[in-house]
Amino acid sequence: MSDAIKHECGISLIRLLKPLDYYKKKYGTAFYGVNKMYLMMEKQHNRGQDGAGFASIKLDMAPGERYMSRVRSIQQQPIQDIFAQINNRINTAITENPSYADDVDLQKKHIPYIAEVLLGHVRYGTFGKNSIESVHPFLRQNNWMHRNLIMAGNFNMTNVDELFDNLVQLGQHPKEMADTVTVMEKIGHFLDDAVAKLYRDIKKEGYNKRQASALIADRLNIAKILRKAAKNWDGGYAMTGLLGHGDAFVLRDPSGIRPAYYYKDDEIVAIASERPAIQTVFNVKYEDVQELDPGHAIIIKKKGKVAIKEILEPKERKACSFERIYFSRGSDKEIYEERKNLGKFIFPQILSTINSDLKNTVFSFIPNTAETSFFGMVKEAQNYLNKKKEEQILAKGAEITKEELHQILDVRPRIEKVAIKDAKLRTFITQDSSRDDLVAHVYDISYGSVKKDDNLVIIDDSIVRGTTLKKSILKILDRLSPKKIVVVSSAPQIRYPDCYGIDMAKLEDFIAFKAALALHKERGTMHIVEEIYQKCLLQTKSADTDVINYVTQFYEPFSADEISQKTGELLSPKDINAEVQIIYQTIENLHKACPKNLGDWYFTGNYPTPGGNRVVNRAFINFYEGKNQRAY
Repeated sequence: MSDAIKHECGISLIRLLKPLDYYKKKYGTAFYGVNKMYLMMEKQHNRGQDGAGFASIKLDMAPGERYMSRVRSIQQQPIQDIFAQINNRINTAITENPSYADDVDLQKKHIPYIAEVLLGHVRYGTFGKNSIESVHPFLRQNNWMHRNLIMAGNFNMTNVDELFDNLVQLGQHPKEMADTVTVMEKIGHFLDDAVAKLYRDIKKEGYNKRQASALIADRLNIAKILRKAAKNWDGGYAMTGLLGHGDAFVLRDPSGIRPAYYYKDDEIVAIASERPAIQTVFNVKYEDVQELDPGHAIIIKKKGKVAIKEILEPKERKACSFERIYFSRGSDKEIYEERKNLGKFIFPQILSTINSDLKNTVFSFIPNTAETSFFGMVKEAQNYLNKKKEEQILAKGAEITKEELHQILDVRPRIEKVAIKDAKLRTFITQDSSRDDLVAHVYDISYGSVKKDDNLVIIDDSIVRGTTLKKSILKILDRLSPKKIVVVSSAPQIRYPDCYGIDMAKLEDFIAFKAALALHKERGTMHIVEEIYQKCLLQTKSADTDVINYVTQFYEPFSADEISQKTGELLSPKDINAEVQIIYQTIENLHKACPKNLGDWYFTGNYPTPGGNRVVNRAFINFYEGKNQRAY
């Protein structure tokens, strides 16, 4: 994606099902879990660059012995910083106490982070300050082991105000109005209630206070707690939690918006936001890693029992298609094929745009994450040429000469590495008047890769704001003197904000929105914009079940092609010589390419929760009133 946007967090959970001594004997180290967690987090580094966190729970520790540990970082390389700190603590402890080196029991007792339950998180903050206080995991502490709660997640809630008020009504005093805090406190409230009730019941059975502790851990019904806590949540989430005594869970939202995958054998349970992270780290097959069903939780009890429980009734599956287009690593088997199909399915539109002139067209991609879609696009170009060659050869028949045959066979798609991103430069170096000049140098070009008056086709994952295209990429590509520059987006037009974890919050940031607004102004239909604003205002007073996304009416007067054409005009620098044309993926082909991930609200406005409709209407109100602020 040439436009940088912050996006999704990543979760990792590892539960060792054997005693630590087992891993020492089999793998040569009691640090097996810590090592695997480092790899799990690094394999999901693409999901978080603002910060990272790690937490662990040791099982069956004696009173007074440390059983919970947490470390977080917002350094430039946060994952490496975390594990450098952990390694330093381990090495220091062993250096000062040589007897720890080969004694697993002493290591577990005295060295933090060496534990059976481990939680990792990589953060890509959607908004707010990038401070250490914002980095997961979060910790809710209590002297009762069972009431200690550690939480991390990949999520965003649309109804934080409502959840906050619910906590206040329960008599709590939350420290801030943030979805992370409200979610954790809601679970914590019902956890406290459940522990207190179990304690009373167990006391009635004749057990003393100390005996009650183990019984509470055994009887605690995590599924019941989650059902009560999550009842009114509106958002997309994969929520991870650890309890102080050793229970663990991951809960996925009922629409399946945010991803979660798990693997289990007799040694470990591993859960992550991405399937390849588990496959690679534990060297297991694709089919061995399962997807957690929407609305379900995987619950791992202290004694190692693993269960999948329905927490909320699953809704129509709306798994995020942006996961497939851009955010997730392309090493996933399905995602790799889907991205190739995105390039394949858009090729007919490209062919029409260049008048089928493949001989004078150069194909390339920008940025590197679009490379897989590029492969699909080029392969389809090859298929098209093969059919044309077959027709030409058959038409010539036996009379074809060797020279004519070579002329036909030598025609192939022209592929070049036209643009290269300079990794040392970032588009956010400065916000002052020199920014534009810096932005213009983020990409370099391969001079001589395009002949004068060629068509140049560049495929991108998606076009969000178009800022980098206009201020950098198109200007640089124009130096190659192409006749036409065709920018191909493997994703459809981004028209609506996301409110479930991707940092796309303001309508006026989207180039597709700007293009539609320009068309309204040109055609004298600004009264429609006023009418939409009034409807959105009325919606702010409606009940959740009655909320309608009126912003879809903003785009209805125009075809997708008209908006694409206007986008090309808006993104074309004034001094550019080449003709610029923008091509977007169709919604139909998106669904065809990604049949299991049909969440497309940022393209269509079809939000899977009422909160989504509230957010988009609020975003339109903010735009109309000139308020430069988020809608959630």
